[in-house]
Amino acid sequence: MGRGERFALGSIVLGCLVLGLKGVAWWVTGSAALYSDALESIVNVAASVVALVALRFAALPADANHPYGHDKAEFFAAVIEGVMIVVAALSIFAHAFHVWLDPHPLALPVLGLGLNALATLINGGWSLVLAKVGRRLRSPALVADGRHLMADVVTSLGIAAGVGVAIVSEILILDPIIAGLTGLYVLWSGMHMIFGSVGGLMDAAPEPAVLARIREIVAEAAAGAIEAHDLRTRSAGRLTFLQFDLVVPGTMTVAAAHEICDRIEDKLRVEMEHLVVTIHVEPEEKAQQHGVLVL
Repeated sequence: MGRGERFALGSIVLGCLVLGLKGVAWWVTGSAALYSDALESIVNVAASVVALVALRFAALPADANHPYGHDKAEFFAAVIEGVMIVVAALSIFAHAFHVWLDPHPLALPVLGLGLNALATLINGGWSLVLAKVGRRLRSPALVADGRHLMADVVTSLGIAAGVGVAIVSEILILDPIIAGLTGLYVLWSGMHMIFGSVGGLMDAAPEPAVLARIREIVAEAAAGAIEAHDLRTRSAGRLTFLQFDLVVPGTMTVAAAHEICDRIEDKLRVEMEHLVVTIHVEPEEKAQQHGVLVL
């Protein structure tokens, strides 16, 4: 089991613990708002299971049917998690509307809020760990899982604030209002995650700053060539694919051209891990004069 898979498994275990705490918080208070928070935690556990499955599938080696590997499976997991967050937001809206129609005082509010706060602390700490590890491992599934948990933290804080204000002020209608506002944030978070993951599935290019740095490295490392043009990149999970045409003098030997390509690839991989480079060597009459000039 890889490191990413271990963290995904940890999310499932902690998710079940948080779900239990929030379930008890709802049970002792009878709060519809805390009930909706517990429902959102069920989505967290399901999302963590999806992330684990995606990570295990993405870790499979390349085969005849998938010669570039299975890394894009993580983007599918991130899309599914985004949809789950949207579903959680709709669930929050439904319960907020229910409480709006029938507000009622809560039983054992201090105990319920205390249990909810403990669950929120666990979620908050783990979401930061997942976000950090996900970025380091370049794992969209772990990053998505971390964002999902952070959305749950915001949800829990909003719902707890609504419940607390409603108890202190005895204006029970404040509970569903704050829960509904929190639901809007969760809905935005889910939509943002979906659109970001769809970009990965559609072979979106890296950030402009990354592309600019790639061009700089190629220009620095391609001494002896004439130009590089038609540079294209795409991301697939932790992998980044880069290809371009390298124009060399017509009299240059194959061995010399190959040496330049090796030098470019070595320097690129110093700054970019998990990089797959494809370089097509062309003679000087193919120069277009609009690529990365290296003379």
